[in-house]
Parts: sequence; C-alpha cells; structure tokens
Amino acid sequence: MRRAWVLAPLALWTAMSVAGCGGGGNAAPSGGSSGDASSASGSAAGVLPAGLDQGPRAGASAIDASQIEPGEHLFQTKGCSACHGFGKRVSCPDLLGVTKRRTAQWMENQILHPEIMTKHDPISHQLFAQYSLQMPNQGLTPEQAHQVIEFLKHKDHEAGEGH
Repeated sequence: MRRAWVLAPLALWTAMSVAGCGGGGNAAPSGGSSGDASSASGSAAGVLPAGLDQGPRAGASAIDASQIEPGEHLFQTKGCSACHGFGKRVSCPDLLGVTKRRTAQWMENQILHPEIMTKHDPISHQLFAQYSLQMPNQGLTPEQAHQVIEFLKHKDHEAGEGH
C-alpha cells in the first residue's frame, strides 16, 4: 500500500508532463537558429527554415487584439499552463518576456513542430537539456499558433515587457 502512495504522484507528474505544453523560450541564449534539414514528419517540407530566431522579436509588432481571447483559450485548453507560467517557473520555461526574446517565426515553429525543433534548433535543444521535458505537439494549425503568440504578446505587454 505504501508503494502505491509513492508511485501515484510520480505517475501523475509523468502524465502531466506528457499531456501538458512545454518548451517556449526562456533562459536560452538568443543566438541564431540552425537551418538543418529534418526528415522528421510534422513539417510539410520536413525542413526548418534558416534563421528562425534572427530578426525582430515577436513583441516588436502590433498586437492583433482579435486573436488574444482565442489564444488564451488555446493556452488553457491545450494544457500549456500545466508546464508554463508567467513570472514563475512551473516545470518548463517561464513565458514572461518570451516575445522579447524570440521571433514570431521561432515561436510558431516551436508550437507547431516541437519535436523537430528539439532535434534541429540549438535554442530548443538547449531548453530540452535544461528542463528535461519534451514539449508535446498539440496539433495546432498555423492560425492557432498565431493566436497563442498574440496572447503571449498581450501578456508581455500587460506586464510591461512588450513595446
């Protein structure tokens, strides 16, 4: 019986880690991203674009207010909050300020193809090494990824982290 009390929390933590949303972008260096080819499925072309984290940060562009609420809904219903917080670390990177650290293109690829990013993008690979959790692919569309990014931009703006 005592063994069950020990294993139950471990099983719950494992299930939340697998079901929740991980990755994002936090304490990783803001260096460039690789353009290595990938044969993994999940990306239409099977290749990461070169320079994913080069260029203006996502928070530098205007927030599309019509996308904030759908993005927040996706963030909550896809389980992202099980691993991520704003201004605090849960089990994966703190997302406060992520739109100042990463480009929209990098964030979109991390949301849409986390398994490819972990293997071929140096920032995502470093985050995986740091947090020891693979962000699951939630099966979002590019439009939904954009909505989540707009929500993250809004959170940064509210916190005084945006433009």
